[in-house]
Amino acid sequence: MSVIESDALGRAQEFQHGGKGPVTASRHRRNAVIYALLCVAALTPAWLDASAAWQTAGLGLFLPGGGFFALGGGWLLMVPVVLALFWVSCIAWFWSGMVVAPLTVWLGSAALAGSLAGEAIWAPGMALAPMAAAGIFLWFQHKTNQRHAADRERFAMRQQFFAASRAEVVERVQSEPALGSRELDMEQLSAARYVLDRALQPVGQFKGYTVIDQFQPAALRYQINHLGFALGMMQGHYTPNFSGYLGQAQRNLIETYLARKVWDYWVLESMWGHFNFSNFDPAAKDNIMLTGWYGMHVNQYMLNSGDHRYGEPGSLTFRLNESTAFPHSAHTLAQSVLGNYQHSDFFLYPCEPNWVYPVCNMYGLASLASHDAVFGTTYAQTSLPKWMDMLESEFMDEKGSIIGLRSYWTGLEIPFYAGEAGFAFFANCFSPALARRLWAIGRKELAFCIAPDANGAPRLSIPREALSWLDTIDPGHYKPGALFAYAAVAMSAREFGDDELAEAALRSMDQDCGRIDDDGAVSYREASCLANVWAVEAKLMRTGDFRNSFVKGPAASAFTGPQLAEASYPEVLVAKATSTGNDLDLVLYPGRGNGRHKLGLARLAPGASYRIAGRPDLDFRADDAGTARLEVELNGRTALNITPA
Repeated sequence: MSVIESDALGRAQEFQHGGKGPVTASRHRRNAVIYALLCVAALTPAWLDASAAWQTAGLGLFLPGGGFFALGGGWLLMVPVVLALFWVSCIAWFWSGMVVAPLTVWLGSAALAGSLAGEAIWAPGMALAPMAAAGIFLWFQHKTNQRHAADRERFAMRQQFFAASRAEVVERVQSEPALGSRELDMEQLSAARYVLDRALQPVGQFKGYTVIDQFQPAALRYQINHLGFALGMMQGHYTPNFSGYLGQAQRNLIETYLARKVWDYWVLESMWGHFNFSNFDPAAKDNIMLTGWYGMHVNQYMLNSGDHRYGEPGSLTFRLNESTAFPHSAHTLAQSVLGNYQHSDFFLYPCEPNWVYPVCNMYGLASLASHDAVFGTTYAQTSLPKWMDMLESEFMDEKGSIIGLRSYWTGLEIPFYAGEAGFAFFANCFSPALARRLWAIGRKELAFCIAPDANGAPRLSIPREALSWLDTIDPGHYKPGALFAYAAVAMSAREFGDDELAEAALRSMDQDCGRIDDDGAVSYREASCLANVWAVEAKLMRTGDFRNSFVKGPAASAFTGPQLAEASYPEVLVAKATSTGNDLDLVLYPGRGNGRHKLGLARLAPGASYRIAGRPDLDFRADDAGTARLEVELNGRTALNITPA
């Protein structure tokens, strides 16, 4: 049994807290040595009795803006100004991998202060600069100690419920729906139209997307991938024997991702983050936010459709201009993830230059698991033990949670959201044990949030005092909004069989987020495209659906039995399309009123006769190519069971 299908890694099942791992500790020691050398360099001009300009610039090495202590008087006001600017530059570094920003502010402010120096420095400045640096360090250390103490208390609280909660999770995940047994209801079909309306527009067009920046969560790439994830789940769990516009929509998304507008952020990040001005291949170094997420998307399509075209060399080519292109395929994306893991000191590796997001690395390992499912490789199986070891030792905090963000170069941890409740379902793709551990914590910490609405039905009601500002922001457009949080909870709850919690979250969506029905497509006006797509995924999912759409796929008969190959959108909405081998079980709805619509069938037995249960007027014969066309009256829910005559 492979590691993907088992709980072979026992530590993934255990609830334990983390600390400072050996790689992080070595980075911290290096930081201390480098800063000690900076302090020596800062004082060297004074020891050598160099000019005031050099002494002033030297003090600027103690901290950003420190050189202005040497100027005294009104120039002291520049110290907090430069520190604020340095903070903004660090945000730019975090936001877009702009390594040059903090370096420019720190060293530039030292040079500027030096250029403004007179004949002598202000004497107290020689002491104030190192004292200010020490004060800032001690303040951050104090806040860190407070956070660690609070984490240890929370860890002790979690230990009290973890074992029982995990046992409940293990029991509930056994309730996965049987293959081929499901159909989409009208609520799900209406939600899916939000996705299809965007996916079926011509390749490279972005009507209906949120377009703000291409660096952080509002970027087009995240919207495209999750649009694809939603369609992949539809394909695998409800309509594996429907190609038609559903297949076209998925291919449109995969190929729209190759548009330069989606990925050329990497040109800038390569230059100002890696100081690389020649090779802008987005699937080479770092950038797991592309290779991991896109790899999942592409492999999910191939697994659920049986169409392996994106495994062909050059099938995924990122074209920069007429003379420069970077040819890739599903295989090279997987090999990039694998290679970056193996060459990273942390094994987990960065999105933007320097910044390692463990959640993004979940997508990376899930992309390897999905590649293994399609092509029979063992990339995830061989990577998971080392990945788990490094996650546990380098990326877990003292309350037992995965940390949000760590600097690859400095080892410093940056507080950033990575809650168990919102991302456990990703881990389920490659380690059910880890996923169940995360959800066993998340579900209990959400249980107190369920309260009755005005009609007595359960909904999520999270007290304001329990929220941070990040919890109230929709990451898809950086504005206040609750839909993303509700949808994330609903997705994890569905994945692990916690249907009561999922229904409470879905009810909160409708009550709080401005539900609208636009020509039959349901969405939420007070939310981004990304949040709306997560809401669609939440409505489509049932127990195990996210994992199974990436590593299991539909029944083998989906790839050999008859297929609905043509239907018009949105006139014909396909709620079910399955086959047990030689039949085709369809459930269709009219999308724009009752009426007659043409259907195209494929993969029939050439020349064979077929009948539709209860509809002798629709009996037909396949042509020599194994295809046929029908004209069917759709009146509400219309079931068509097609079998050989």
